[in-house]
Amino acid sequence: MNDLAEARWFKSSRSQGGEACVETVHLRGGNVGVRDSKLGTTSPVLVFDGLAWDQFNDAVKSGRFDCL
Repeated sequence: MNDLAEARWFKSSRSQGGEACVETVHLRGGNVGVRDSKLGTTSPVLVFDGLAWDQFNDAVKSGRFDCL
């Protein structure tokens, strides 16, 4: 399990101070943690392995999740 107590969370530079943001952190073993920025330290954390995170980012960049 990854220890999140000392994690250095960051928001995307594209968040532009909005309320609906997520924060991410790079963890040991190539994993990535994701949490709701509004909840901060009380937010549940989703942990993805590196491959799943890369696939998700590729899908976002390709527009797969764009709304009509």
